[in-house]
Amino acid sequence: MKQHIITAFIFTGMLMSCNSSDKTKSVEEASTTKEPVTENPSNETNIELKAIDTDDALIATALMAAPEASRAGCKVIGYNMEGEFVTLREGNNEFIVLADDPKKEGFSAACYHKDLDPFMAIGRALKSEGKNHQEIFDIREEEVKSGKLKIPTGGTLHIYFGNSTLYDPETAKVEDARLRYVVYMPYATAASTGLPEAPAASNHPWIMNPGTHRAHIMISPLPDENN
Repeated sequence: MKQHIITAFIFTGMLMSCNSSDKTKSVEEASTTKEPVTENPSNETNIELKAIDTDDALIATALMAAPEASRAGCKVIGYNMEGEFVTLREGNNEFIVLADDPKKEGFSAACYHKDLDPFMAIGRALKSEGKNHQEIFDIREEEVKSGKLKIPTGGTLHIYFGNSTLYDPETAKVEDARLRYVVYMPYATAASTGLPEAPAASNHPWIMNPGTHRAHIMISPLPDENN
């Protein structure tokens, strides 16, 4: 009798161990594997994604970089479908939106406060002249130090980016695109802000280019699972 009871306990323990292992495995797989949307009925949608192939589409998708409450009044600039750098739409608020360049791979649109426009504009101009990243950095550093160029402390840049150039025409969301933010703090350092010079984790703020004109706080939120 005693032997039967011991055997029963051992068998029960083995079953519990197997069930526990299976559950742990399923949780680990769920956290590392992204199943196709079509295999998950609860996530099925009838969204028909389209290519960004018109100026209107460039404007609509670019505005996704701006705060939602401000999109209606943003000025939109950038390359049109003909490859010309133009004002795609006039605006009447504090934001300027730079549309994605349709000639480049992937998607990248940006929204920044209008007081940052001189800084952004000189960067674009120097790049068009063939200047490399370091040359542009050095020229702007010199102009900021001389007082010719000003970068407002706290000026914010919103970047909406991703690898795809397909979008939902109903919402203007670009497939798998996400946001990150830059807050300019000229000449700030880790010591003056209390922020590290490298992110503690993928979504933690940190300070980049500390001690220079281009010092800025980087904020990269985790991807929106509902996007």
